[in-house]
Amino acid sequence: MTRLYNDPTHFKEELIDGFVSAYARFVRRIPDASGVMALDTPRPGRVSLLTGGGSGHYPAFCGYVGPGLAATAAMGEVFASPSHEQIYRCTRAVAGDAGVLYVYGNYSGDVLNFDMAAMRCQAEGIDVRSVQVTDDVASAPPGEEADRRGIAGDFFVLKVAGASAARGDCLDDVETIARRANARTRSFGVAFGGCTLPGQSEPLFTVGPDRMELGLGVHGEPGVRSSEMRPAREIAQLLVDAILADAPPSAGDRAAVLLNGLGSTQYEEMFVLYGDIQRCLADAGIEIYRPIVNEMVTSLDMAGCSLSLMWLDDELQALLDAPCASAAYTQC
Repeated sequence: MTRLYNDPTHFKEELIDGFVSAYARFVRRIPDASGVMALDTPRPGRVSLLTGGGSGHYPAFCGYVGPGLAATAAMGEVFASPSHEQIYRCTRAVAGDAGVLYVYGNYSGDVLNFDMAAMRCQAEGIDVRSVQVTDDVASAPPGEEADRRGIAGDFFVLKVAGASAARGDCLDDVETIARRANARTRSFGVAFGGCTLPGQSEPLFTVGPDRMELGLGVHGEPGVRSSEMRPAREIAQLLVDAILADAPPSAGDRAAVLLNGLGSTQYEEMFVLYGDIQRCLADAGIEIYRPIVNEMVTSLDMAGCSLSLMWLDDELQALLDAPCASAAYTQC
């Protein structure tokens, strides 16, 4: 249950105020936009990345604003898209001479509002492109990848695109690299309990004590199917099998790996699970690169986790290695 709030209708604005107060060394607030921007933005000759979506997913999205990552994040109400006006104002705040790339999860409300903001900015002479993250293999079958949701794979796409922008790539190249990262990223998740919105007393869905949901979303959606609860080693195999069965063409055998907590799964539990995931991937011949076990895209207090793989080539690996600094993720 979400317990710490004042007026639920002010939850988003108060969390932004608190975040900016805590991390003023990385960000400042954009007036009248419900968004934050990096202190070094805009940078002449550098593409600006704009990310965003509903609140309730910290560290997505404001936690990834800073050098080498996003220039700005537009934040909607809990599990709701930011308005096109918010996105427009955030875009105007960070638009330099090299253009702006939107990177966000593929949800209908977000697509509508980001597209409207992009059209408005383009009419004013700002070059804006969009890349929707579509990593969730549970949300659409092979061959319909463009219809998939974006979940924890958002982080990989944003990291790679941010590094591309920071090294001075043009907008065409940053967009191309972001699309390549997205095409090579797959995720699958499990939930053991639903999340509760601020001011509500009941979760958006419930899971029986001996059950788990497979293929969950990050907006309080239940999974696409239910299963009996299993030991960690079997959950690890289930996650790995679901992703490897959907590996992109010519994926190779080297992948960045993210085990993502959804809000209330203990880190100790995730480390137990990661040990089994590592063995499953090794058995499948996958070379793991820069594994991350952390909360990177959450869903308020949801119990559960997701596994993401981004299959690497030399350029994607170099961009993943590039330095960045933000409230939630820093790499020297």
